[in-house]
Amino acid sequence: MPWPSRKRDKGAVADKKEPDAKIAKTEEETPDQEEEEKSTKPPAGSSKSGWKNWKKTKESEGGGEESKITYCHWLLKSEPESRLEKGVDVKFSIDDLKAQPNQTTFWDGVRNYQARNFLRAMKLGQQAFFYHSNCKEPGIVAIVKIVKEAYPDHTQFDQKDPHYDSSSRKENPKWSMVDVQFVRMTKRFIPLSEIKAHHLAHKADGGPLKNMMLFTRQRLSIQPLTQEEFDFVLSLEEEKPH
Repeated sequence: MPWPSRKRDKGAVADKKEPDAKIAKTEEETPDQEEEEKSTKPPAGSSKSGWKNWKKTKESEGGGEESKITYCHWLLKSEPESRLEKGVDVKFSIDDLKAQPNQTTFWDGVRNYQARNFLRAMKLGQQAFFYHSNCKEPGIVAIVKIVKEAYPDHTQFDQKDPHYDSSSRKENPKWSMVDVQFVRMTKRFIPLSEIKAHHLAHKADGGPLKNMMLFTRQRLSIQPLTQEEFDFVLSLEEEKPH
């Protein structure tokens, strides 16, 4: 049986290497708020982010058409270092996932309403970045895929689990989880600091990471990605680390 409630959600804190993030013990349980990118302004000016070259490549592949702004990929945060929560170690690294039967596990323990709704929006076969969080060097280490869509999270009914919720009822469960399977390691570790540098550059020149939730909603453990965000971040694995 996999480790209980080891994913990073309730008890989430800002990444140690993210100086602009506020430290918080829990994710805020807030109603859903839609994140829409309203700006269609093309990139302007020079950028050290590599956005222009990436955009030219994507336009040549897709006939110059801009991607529609929809969320079809995900970023899942998990803690690779031991941390006790109500006496239970919530550590769960990419190595722990790879050690599971069929390299598959359920993504339990999410206790934030917006993060839960993102889980419920996940579709079979969609891919996600596996992100090591709340550790010495946070960042993306692997790609996983959704192999079972949302269903009730059994840990909400387990009184011994750190994420037990006495207000949830089996006839109308509050919390959901999905099953994920390991796909592959990224070709190299992509650190938060590197992604942030591109995010800041893209905020100035209109690049794909300008509204990335990793920086606008950094306390969420489940985050959606647009196709452009996913493709750009994935392209970083081909570059030499700065």
